[in-house]
Amino acid sequence: MSEPTHHVHKVVPPKVYLAVFASLLFFTALTLGVSYLELGVFNAVAALAIACIKGTLVVLFFMHIRYSSKLTKLTISAGFFTFIVLITMTMTDYISRAWGMW
Repeated sequence: MSEPTHHVHKVVPPKVYLAVFASLLFFTALTLGVSYLELGVFNAVAALAIACIKGTLVVLFFMHIRYSSKLTKLTISAGFFTFIVLITMTMTDYISRAWGMW
């Protein structure tokens, strides 16, 4: 019987890290480009969407969650779901304000 805490480590090739790095640079440039656009109330939504994509890439590849156990993935998913719920509630409050009435 093997030790329950022992697991096989996956060796990730450097090409994967370079691809993720290039993707992060692309999304950073995209964030900069979107910041110059006039999207109204959707500026924050666009910035948060791009930030979520970049955060997901960092968590999956640089924190090695993609190759970890299902329990770790469930824990990360629960945290991400909580983040989405809180952002949704914040945006609902933000959009429902009476702009220009004060």
